[in-house]
Amino acid sequence: MTQRLLLISPVRNEETHLGRIADAVARQTRPPDLWIVVDDGSTDGTPEILAQLAERIEFLKVVNPPPRPQTRPVNDRLATAAEATAFNSGLDSVAWRSFTHVAKLDGDTELPPHYFERILSEFERDPQLGLAGGLYADPDPDGAGDGWKTMTIPVEHHVPGTLKCYSTACFEAVGGMQERLGWDTIDETYARMHGYRTRAFPDLIAHHHRPVASADGVLRGRARLGQCAYIVHFSLPWVLMRAFKVAQSPPRGLSGLAFLYGYARSAARRVPQVEDPAFRRFVRRELRERVRHALVGRLGRARGLATTTGSES
Repeated sequence: MTQRLLLISPVRNEETHLGRIADAVARQTRPPDLWIVVDDGSTDGTPEILAQLAERIEFLKVVNPPPRPQTRPVNDRLATAAEATAFNSGLDSVAWRSFTHVAKLDGDTELPPHYFERILSEFERDPQLGLAGGLYADPDPDGAGDGWKTMTIPVEHHVPGTLKCYSTACFEAVGGMQERLGWDTIDETYARMHGYRTRAFPDLIAHHHRPVASADGVLRGRARLGQCAYIVHFSLPWVLMRAFKVAQSPPRGLSGLAFLYGYARSAARRVPQVEDPAFRRFVRRELRERVRHALVGRLGRARGLATTTGSES
């Protein structure tokens, strides 16, 4: 079956990055068959840039959804799932089931030239692969090397929300993209529940020009991640371990506290969680297995180190 790729990019106020990101998509060795860019109420020069891009990129289509009514000011748009809602507006504008794969790309993420060629080849190689993507590197001007720091994630459990690609069959099986905070964990969990493999490929790295969780303020973004952890039923012991890791990100210490605050505030307010009991059981079982594998791995490394030290003495 001939592969057909639909790419959807929800954007808002991306005039700084959009030209660079569009050039990277246009240079793909295997470009998308259709690229829908959803302008979600930009107030900067994004609409003008999109109009220019649509004239020179033949597979680019711009969608302008009607503004959503707001009853009160919104300080954190991502917490309202605005990104997922905009994505679905693009999805509804086309007969998406006529494509074999559906991908999402944020307007601040610059792909390497062979990105889609590689991703589609992985789907062709592995029929059970349902959700895939690469990793991204955030700007790190004070770090060593080339000024970029690549994220570290459990590559068999998480595909970054900024650059996901689904098989259409998997996308349908998981119920599409839910318009709620935590959508990018809910989708991959349901994919595995339905027997699909999820995979991020660490040798396929995109440049993320706006650091993760910083669109509406870094600490607010960390708290949002804590709220996501609560919504998808992450257990308290796991959250505490995760908070320690988040605390290593700038601003150090405060990031971890903001993450814990988001989780605790959500629990105190009884923020609605994923209602499916099977989802909760699956998440908890996966977390226990991941902890077990991590402990076994550390024990094995410790024994190996002890053996090496003993042989040298």
